[in-house]
Amino acid sequence: MKLKRFHLRYYPPGIILEYEKKGCLRSKSIDLFDLTPATNPDELVAVIRQSEPLITESRANQVKQLILRLQQKQGQKNHRFCFIKELKAHVLPLTNVAFDKSGSRFLTGSYDRTCRVWDTASGTELHRLEGHSNVVYAIAFNNPYGDKVATGSFDKTCKLWSAETGVCFHTFCGHTAEIVCLAFNPQSTLVATGSMDCTAKLWDVETGEEVAALIGHTGEVIALCFNTVGSQLVTGSFDHSVSVWDVASGERVHTLIGHRGEITNVQFNWDCSLIVTGSMDTTCKLWEVVSGECVATLAEHKEEVLDVCFDLSGQLIATASADGTARVFSATTHQCLVTLEGHGGEISKICFNPQGSRILTASSDKTARLWDVQSGSCLQVLDGHTDEIFSCAFNYEGDTIITGSKDNTCRIWY
Repeated sequence: MKLKRFHLRYYPPGIILEYEKKGCLRSKSIDLFDLTPATNPDELVAVIRQSEPLITESRANQVKQLILRLQQKQGQKNHRFCFIKELKAHVLPLTNVAFDKSGSRFLTGSYDRTCRVWDTASGTELHRLEGHSNVVYAIAFNNPYGDKVATGSFDKTCKLWSAETGVCFHTFCGHTAEIVCLAFNPQSTLVATGSMDCTAKLWDVETGEEVAALIGHTGEVIALCFNTVGSQLVTGSFDHSVSVWDVASGERVHTLIGHRGEITNVQFNWDCSLIVTGSMDTTCKLWEVVSGECVATLAEHKEEVLDVCFDLSGQLIATASADGTARVFSATTHQCLVTLEGHGGEISKICFNPQGSRILTASSDKTARLWDVQSGSCLQVLDGHTDEIFSCAFNYEGDTIITGSKDNTCRIWY
């Protein structure tokens, strides 16, 4: 094996090794989830060298410099967000918002049957993606590439568009009811769609053909997520169950049984070892991917858990509830670390910033809030919307926020 080059991954922190083996170029990652600005880089290099033969003595200083760059990125101060611009984006309420990886563009979907592509810095509409005959509900860029957009609609179709020109490449037809969730795989070769027809489907990005129909749920498929290597897909359903699917074969690997209410969201952690699920039964559950066993039930909320997510390192879990609170749990000890209190209505969306130091929540009280992960204190109230906020997102750098509201507008915060 011969080491060719290094690549840095800022969020979550890691170093990608590109190397040659038997004439083929391959890569593997050194995950540094526990890295902090206080970590001793020399000691960390020594630990890495013990387990990674590609890091020879001659490469040690190069690895140290990469670690110092990661620490410098971590040491950047979190800032207070300022309201920059309100976009009267649509003539009917928004459904979702989504950034591309660079954060230079974002999407808005709407009940007005369109998806729009926006320039973040100027607030200029770049493209209006028209062609659906009903609500555009689920939207996504094919990050990290950002050259394609997928839109899922209540008209039972998903469309694939050029993010550069706005041209529609394919219309994926086959579902018999509304499409309510979708995702690109990490390689951007497949789109997964989930529907009220109780199925999920996999579609080929290049040809537009259906690759697999994932059949087995007896209720609407409301949430789905690929793992970070694209080998598995998890789906959550109103039938109270969660399914794990092998992407290559389309076969179901596990059925995760245990929730007593509709599933609201599902997500893999970064290293693909755990799945977190939120449910209308007021609980969040943590599942081991290999065995399909439930390893923890997080039962702190008094009302429905409406959203749930991991931080990028997979060490923390955040939950949002109809009881008006959000909570942060340890993914290893399963203990509730902090409770985020202050919203005057249900919290429908929650997400970590890429650094894992802040949490963003969106609520029916017409505000979004920014929270400190360690202390649980509210750092900032993002107000100005005149109706409930049901979508919010950080960009990849964590220095820009988009909020989308039922008031037909989205707001940009830097």
